[in-house]
Amino acid sequence: MEFAGVYHKTSEQMSYPLDEERLVINLKTGYDVKRVFIHHGDPFEAGILGGNEKWTGKREEIVYKKRLPHQLWWTTTLIPPYKRCKYYFELQTEKEVWYYFEDGFLTEEQINMDGRMLQCFTVLWMNPADVNRTPEWVNSTVWYQIFPDRFCNGTPEKKDADIVPWQTGKVTNKEKYGGDLEGIRRKLPYLQDLGITGIYLNPIMEAETNHKSDTTDYTKIDPSFGDDGTMRHLVSEAHDRGIRIMVDAVFNHCGRKFAPWLDVQEKGRESTYADWMPKLNTNNEEVIRYFCQVCEGWIRKYDIDGIRFDVGNEVSHRFLKRMREHLKKIKPDIYLLGEIWHDASQWLTGDEYDSVMNYPLMSGIHDFFLDQTMGKEEFENMVNRCYTMYMQQNNNVLFNLLDSHDTERLMNRFHDLDKFYQQLAVLFTLPGSPCIYYGTEIAMEGGFDPDCRRCMPWDEIGSEENRERIGQMKKLIPLRKEEETFRSLHFHFPGNYENPRCVEYIKLDEEGQKTEILLNCSEVPVKVKGTGEVLFACNYQNGILEKNGTLIRRT
Repeated sequence: MEFAGVYHKTSEQMSYPLDEERLVINLKTGYDVKRVFIHHGDPFEAGILGGNEKWTGKREEIVYKKRLPHQLWWTTTLIPPYKRCKYYFELQTEKEVWYYFEDGFLTEEQINMDGRMLQCFTVLWMNPADVNRTPEWVNSTVWYQIFPDRFCNGTPEKKDADIVPWQTGKVTNKEKYGGDLEGIRRKLPYLQDLGITGIYLNPIMEAETNHKSDTTDYTKIDPSFGDDGTMRHLVSEAHDRGIRIMVDAVFNHCGRKFAPWLDVQEKGRESTYADWMPKLNTNNEEVIRYFCQVCEGWIRKYDIDGIRFDVGNEVSHRFLKRMREHLKKIKPDIYLLGEIWHDASQWLTGDEYDSVMNYPLMSGIHDFFLDQTMGKEEFENMVNRCYTMYMQQNNNVLFNLLDSHDTERLMNRFHDLDKFYQQLAVLFTLPGSPCIYYGTEIAMEGGFDPDCRRCMPWDEIGSEENRERIGQMKKLIPLRKEEETFRSLHFHFPGNYENPRCVEYIKLDEEGQKTEILLNCSEVPVKVKGTGEVLFACNYQNGILEKNGTLIRRT
């Protein structure tokens, strides 16, 4: 057996309570392992620890697995009656049987040796206080990200000297176009009609630049965007329309005119804020208290529903633990999202973020469509990797995106509308919470930052081309909201097609209903097998899925 391929531990995403009743247990093995059984039971069912009694446990097969590049990921869910569990694994290859314990591998003869002290894996208490809890509403939310200065000017009568005329085409970081909160409020009917149920706002607090990431005052709406009243009005009307609001928190750094920084510049080491700067020192107790109060103020003043933490891996764990504890007492279902572009396991153990921006998924999807040498197995491995990094609670509310204010726009990558909708089909059918960047509904183009922050072309929104594109988006969004399978955590890749770039996966809900997603990423047509109710399709006719075609159907 490939012993080096086997891995398990009773922590993080390998063994954890899904809720107060269910215990999720995951195991990695090499591909040589064909079957896995778990022997489990209550740690004390044979007596106290260290006693003379022999503990055996109940033997059950683990049937669910996902394929990773070089390993298999086996998963099962147990319901320990006394909220504690003791277990070990039985691993079967074609020729061998080994038993996997906390201290290594044993043969059957060894585990039956009289007097042997077997070191089983043990979860001694599924403490309700330690359960990783995430907001339930997030999974059913379809997000729409807005860069406020470039979305809509709702107060055109204000003619500030630094505002330039609204335009289409390329932009830089220098211009201010006058987009504001009132403009967003006026477009709420448009967003509601599109099917949006959550808005993620890039920074809106007082700052010098158009991107507002150089905060001057964390307690004040930037005057170019509006004021407290404007923000309250926006959030209140959005809530009336069933739309949640998430704001951006830039707590890694401040702007050059942030009052504490000015004080440090004036007084040096004598300043009260000397230990706050120049990069915000999120280990400092006063800094932690200050920003906890800032976020509390946003909740109490505006009734926001979520906070996205900019550069979320560069603020301290201590800061985030305190922040979560503070805010969840005020609003238990507030959504705390971290901007982290890599494996974020250490931030997702239930005491910091609820979720992170799923850039690994975005990158993996992009690379598959870019690299024609990659086969469907590599797509499967990539997706499985993204959903075995974290606990199911976090997977359920992952912030899934294909582009943002920090990346090249989706349409810009291939300039191919068929590939564009293939990637959106993936976005809307995988676990988590999908987000589209403003303008994605019309396949808006834009290069890397800052060109990805172009003005929303409202004068062109009614064109025939844009109406058709919005129509496609208005097919996908309702499916995400109405079909339980789209939102479900459960999926697998059946491998029914020989074509190496024909991606097929099945989504299942708790009742066993199935939805099939089929993407022809090859250069040749694919004859579709079986039948089903077509829910969404591009380049599909008479049972043939053409090059770059998409088919989603209920089976």
